[in-house]
Amino acid sequence: MKFPKSYTLQEISQIIQSEYIGEANFSITGMNEIHVVEKGDIVFVDHPKYYDKALNSKATTILINKKVACPEGKALLISEDPFRDFNKLTTYFKPFVPASSAISESAQIGKGTIIQPNTFIGNNVSIGENCVVHSNVAIYDNCVIGNNVTIHAGSVLGADAFYYKNRPEGFDKLRSGGRVVLEDNVDIGALCTIDKGVTGDTTIGKGTKLDNQVHVGHDTIIGEKCLIASQTGIAGCVIIEDEVTLWGQVGTNSGITIGKKAVIMGQTGVTKSVPGGKSYFGTPIEESREKLKQLAYIKKIPEIIKKVEK
Repeated sequence: MKFPKSYTLQEISQIIQSEYIGEANFSITGMNEIHVVEKGDIVFVDHPKYYDKALNSKATTILINKKVACPEGKALLISEDPFRDFNKLTTYFKPFVPASSAISESAQIGKGTIIQPNTFIGNNVSIGENCVVHSNVAIYDNCVIGNNVTIHAGSVLGADAFYYKNRPEGFDKLRSGGRVVLEDNVDIGALCTIDKGVTGDTTIGKGTKLDNQVHVGHDTIIGEKCLIASQTGIAGCVIIEDEVTLWGQVGTNSGITIGKKAVIMGQTGVTKSVPGGKSYFGTPIEESREKLKQLAYIKKIPEIIKKVEK
């Protein structure tokens, strides 16, 4: 998430009421999660296991719950609860704005686009030309939709990330301030759910097609010309490269990469990153030919046992 203008370290510290280490006028231009941070960003860390990763990331301001040595060229915001204060910043820069109409006056809708009845289009949504948005679709604030996109009935774009911190009193939600971006010629089936990024974008590339009842988690990036069949669940922060096929009821772990032109057969659990250009099957995931050989061998076990007993 980029801020509307550059802020100083002192200004940010005043928003969250924290100490800081660094020059008071040190420039901060945005905030992001660790996997998408850039120079000028704030990243938060609240566990010693990840201190080094955060301090050595591309982020130039680290929101942290311990005073540590500040890397050269960076700044620290010292907080008792970085998770809480990261939420404060998200709320400050991307506050929830209630809708005043079914289609927001701030939404931009391109020439030739058809919006069917009972659709909700939130604040600052951008929809390109020659799209069809069917009935009972909900498009949350700040979503970006390209040209020639079809979204079928009941789909939801831009719901919050499924991201919680377990506290003694219950689960504390990490607030979402990102977007959903659909590029040109994307088709979204009925009853699909595509969550917005926590601070970045959940992106679906040009020409990709989703069947009915597909879920896409926060900050996931799906490449161009992918095919994703019904009842597939894609976790957050997944990278799916171009021309990948996911057949029905595939599920993925978070933070993995599926390589270009990979084919994932139905009901596979993608538990790890896999290279492209191959077919995969099973849970845990393996190349499909090898997995099918193993299943064939398993079928022979009763026959082998009978021979051994004789």
